[in-house]
Amino acid sequence: MNFLNYLPLAMVVFPVLACLAIALGAPVRKTALATVVLNLALVLVVACFIPHTQGYHFVTSFPCISLPNFFEINLTLGVDGLSLAMILLTAVVSVAAVAVSPLNVRREAEFYICVLLISCGAMGAFLSLDLFFLYVFHEVALIPTFLLIGIWGGQDRKFAATQMTIYLAAGSLILLVGILGFYFALPEGARSMDLRVIHEILSSGRIPVVMQNIIYPLLVMGFGILISLFPFHHWAPAGYAAAPAPAAMLHAGVLKKFGLYGLLRLVVPYLPEGAQTFGNILLILLLVNILYIGLVTVAQKELNLMLGFSSVMHMGYIFLGLASGTPIGLTGAVILMVSHGLSAALLFGLASVIREKTGTTLLKDMGGLAIKAPMLAFLFITGALASMGTPGLGNFAGEVLIFFGAWKVHPWTTFFAIWGIVISAVYYLRAVRSIFFGELKTYPTEVKDFKGLAETWPYVLLVGMLVAIGIYPAWLIKWIEPSINLITNL
Repeated sequence: MNFLNYLPLAMVVFPVLACLAIALGAPVRKTALATVVLNLALVLVVACFIPHTQGYHFVTSFPCISLPNFFEINLTLGVDGLSLAMILLTAVVSVAAVAVSPLNVRREAEFYICVLLISCGAMGAFLSLDLFFLYVFHEVALIPTFLLIGIWGGQDRKFAATQMTIYLAAGSLILLVGILGFYFALPEGARSMDLRVIHEILSSGRIPVVMQNIIYPLLVMGFGILISLFPFHHWAPAGYAAAPAPAAMLHAGVLKKFGLYGLLRLVVPYLPEGAQTFGNILLILLLVNILYIGLVTVAQKELNLMLGFSSVMHMGYIFLGLASGTPIGLTGAVILMVSHGLSAALLFGLASVIREKTGTTLLKDMGGLAIKAPMLAFLFITGALASMGTPGLGNFAGEVLIFFGAWKVHPWTTFFAIWGIVISAVYYLRAVRSIFFGELKTYPTEVKDFKGLAETWPYVLLVGMLVAIGIYPAWLIKWIEPSINLITNL
């Protein structure tokens, strides 16, 4: 069974090898699709063999930089229940993103290389046990995201890519300062970038309160910008509106969860005094994300911008789960991270299909599509219902756990946050009515539905995962429960 130790490394290496093969002339789309499907198969193998116990499994490490008594960096990859949930999300969304990519895109090789590099960077970030590589892999994934938006994006792509670059570069810089501060706050002589060593050190000690009060706001601000926490959210809606479908699916569905994952790994377990000091500020900001951004979403008249603001809004729920610090709340946060990633990828992918079929994304210029495209209507309505938190779909399972967990600790914040569900229902039901019902509008070309399973299977895959989590979330909870217990026990 030692071969399992190399599966995390294979998940990172295979996309890189596929990029090289495409650059050397291999069939572009077939190579990309085969690679992401293979990675999904590897994730499923890991899921079958990983024990439901605390700690990391299938660990492999390669020395990289060693400065005696100062700094040691190793490429260390491994899996626990939390990272398994995230790489499953990455693998599923990557398959869907490659499958829905345009067939005749210009500069095809470069396009698919960028998509594969995003998937590779996300996989590496979630599998890394070394803080340095956790940070580096995320940065690797951001660069092709900017390129996809700036080169293959839609209207206002240059502005969107520039704004996104500035915001996320600033967030990454602040995050780097926070990570370095965290490293140097560890006891001298026992400092390490390895998450396993950090856990051992801080299981029997604490980072000084003064240092926590410095590091906590740096990490929350750094991760928060990457997550689009208010008031650092402006880059997300414009970026997603201009992005090609695969870029929007991968960033909104997967990469945005990196910041939340980082908060779970570093801030929640190891900076409790910092959280006490600044906790009320975070509660206010997450409420603004839910209520204010929710009302801004209601005011949107363009589909992609509505989906972008909705994605920002729903980050507030996950922050509420993290702020609760309870096992139920943290478990709900992880489930919602996965479910939101699936529903966001589904809706952004379908929004691209709607634009191709109608020639517009303005809600007022659409109507009656359910008559001509019932399968498209069914898939989009399912994604909308999931984002609204409808029972039986994955988002509901995460949200209800978050509300139960947060009510114990922050009842008033939870009370106001629940009203975000009503706001979500308003803008999603309005969008569904505007796009699919009412009088059939006149479009530049005749609107046709999907041609069977050959065109719908990527979206069916995402819907199937949402239904599996919504109906029986226990299979996902069993994976993440040991990791959540390890965090809360600290």
